[in-house]
Amino acid sequence: MNERCQKIRKIPTLPDRATEAHKGNFGRVLVLGGSVGMVGAPSLAGLAALRSGAGLVTLAIPESIQPVAATLCPCATTIPLPQTSTGQIDSQATRRVLEARGLLDKTAAGPLTAPDVLAVGPGIGAGSMQYGQKLWDLIDLFRNELRIPAVIDADALNLTSRTTRTRSNAWHRRPHFRTVITPHPGELARMQDVTTREIQADREGFAVRTAREMSQHRPRDASDENDDNAVVVLKGAGTVVTDGQRIYVNRTGNPGMATGGSGDVLTGMIASLIGQGMSCFEAAVAGAYLHGLAGDLAAKRIGPVSLIATDIIDALPEAIRSTSKPMRRPRPRPKNR
Repeated sequence: MNERCQKIRKIPTLPDRATEAHKGNFGRVLVLGGSVGMVGAPSLAGLAALRSGAGLVTLAIPESIQPVAATLCPCATTIPLPQTSTGQIDSQATRRVLEARGLLDKTAAGPLTAPDVLAVGPGIGAGSMQYGQKLWDLIDLFRNELRIPAVIDADALNLTSRTTRTRSNAWHRRPHFRTVITPHPGELARMQDVTTREIQADREGFAVRTAREMSQHRPRDASDENDDNAVVVLKGAGTVVTDGQRIYVNRTGNPGMATGGSGDVLTGMIASLIGQGMSCFEAAVAGAYLHGLAGDLAAKRIGPVSLIATDIIDALPEAIRSTSKPMRRPRPRPKNR
């Protein structure tokens, strides 16, 4: 399945930073997720996005867990969202809240404006086909109407797999404009209606197949063909990143990263890098590499057994510093004569 893919080995360099830059230059990330009992996941994604360089991060989460998320991720802003009786996001009512706050208006200026990238799924919880359809209608509003790139993870992927492949709104029939999905093998198996064992036996093949299926219904007015393709990040030992044309197999990381919340950290990182101006594919490659490198640095200090997701976030500054360009200094002004 991947014989025509270009093998990528070079890690993209993170964008440099001008000394005179401000937070608006480094991307607005909106994290949409969380549910009662799962406040940690969106908070981890938000913290990872900030540690990866995002200028502004907003957590949009069910109203009952908003105070806790604001405490766990104090450098982000939070938006309390209407919730269902089960403590999950009420997608229809959420649209009205986001619209009232200006987050669905790309023409607005100032703090109330649409995000540069959406991260959706961490902690969002499982549900019925109807719940999944409403959530995906909200996701499609951002992606296909507002043309905002999205990183989709966790139960957002499990919810779309509930929509069978024979239906007109199945996941592989939707337009996936500038979309990155980050499934683990079990989630991809549910999407493809195969076993996890089959996915693991042909990780590259299934990742490429999925990226190509997602990319076949690109919007007609898409402008940059190279960045319009959907990107699949198949997590696990040797994380596979592909847009169906290029493929990268990551070699950083260790077994200690097989811990709750590690995937939420990766989601926030990739979203942050897209918000800073990287293409979806480059952000996914750099995110996978840096995520694994931070995990390796953390494991070196504390060992793989004790490693938890926050240790990966704590190690991100060292990982990023080792691969980043220095800040660009402004040219000195000539002296008046």
